[in-house]
Amino acid sequence: MGRRARSFLKSSAICLGVTGVCVAAIAFGWRAIDDGPQAGQISIHGWIALSIGVFATVVLSWVLMGLMFRSDRDGWDARAGVPPKDDAQG
Repeated sequence: MGRRARSFLKSSAICLGVTGVCVAAIAFGWRAIDDGPQAGQISIHGWIALSIGVFATVVLSWVLMGLMFRSDRDGWDARAGVPPKDDAQG
């Protein structure tokens, strides 16, 4: 296995481990604030709102990342802060 593949697998394992710890901590906290038989239950309206929020967040992040990559590819980053040339002064 190549060096890049090992590095990728190591990074992936670390990310999955951190994600697992975070999910476990959130689940533990969610159970710790349980205050009755219906606590922790999400209604259909809650699931719809959660789904719309997650979908909107993913779409917004895709759009912003796409704009960032396009800006870099088209050279807008290099031109930022440089005053435009004034044709009248020659």
